[in-house]
Amino acid sequence: MTHSRIGVMGGSFDPIHHGHLVAASEVAHRFSLDRVLFSPTGQAWHKQSANAASPELRYLMTVVATAGDPRFDVTRVDIDRPGPTYTVDTLRDLQAGFGRAHPQDTADWFFITGADALAEVVAWRDPDGILERAHLIGVTRPGHVLRDPGLAAGSATLVEVPALAISSTDVRARVARGEPIGYLVPDGVAHLIAKHRLYAAP
Repeated sequence: MTHSRIGVMGGSFDPIHHGHLVAASEVAHRFSLDRVLFSPTGQAWHKQSANAASPELRYLMTVVATAGDPRFDVTRVDIDRPGPTYTVDTLRDLQAGFGRAHPQDTADWFFITGADALAEVVAWRDPDGILERAHLIGVTRPGHVLRDPGLAAGSATLVEVPALAISSTDVRARVARGEPIGYLVPDGVAHLIAKHRLYAAP
């Protein structure tokens, strides 16, 4: 029997950028994670940007961005599930899949998200179910003041990541203005954005 430590990074990844990758790498190091599964949202339960990329293109960008790190994988679990994406469903489906694939093995699970989102976790669908399934990790940029999400002691950890000064919103805005996004996103992601004319101003 083996025991794994698995991180799950959920998000729209619209587009994925170096901040996401640095955050995943930092959390993997600090928490001795064996794998980090990136799970692009399918249909977000909250409002998306008007010029959002399709789920398939967001999935493809995430695959391209993570291909160079053997610790990183991308899952289609939220892309392929119909209806809005909820974190509790993501964790449930991934854990069920792990159990089927590795019936003799066990795992500790960690859900990685932006600290601003973590501050709203009590408003998420079935927060108790989420906390039963994973330790929550909120990543944030240094010096950013966060309000207490009101979670039980030991159920969540905050991690400061300098590269999180980059945001997907800023990347989309730069593309719409015709400004460069080199060094903000991996080269393969920049090529896909240009090829499919993602985020371009109408």
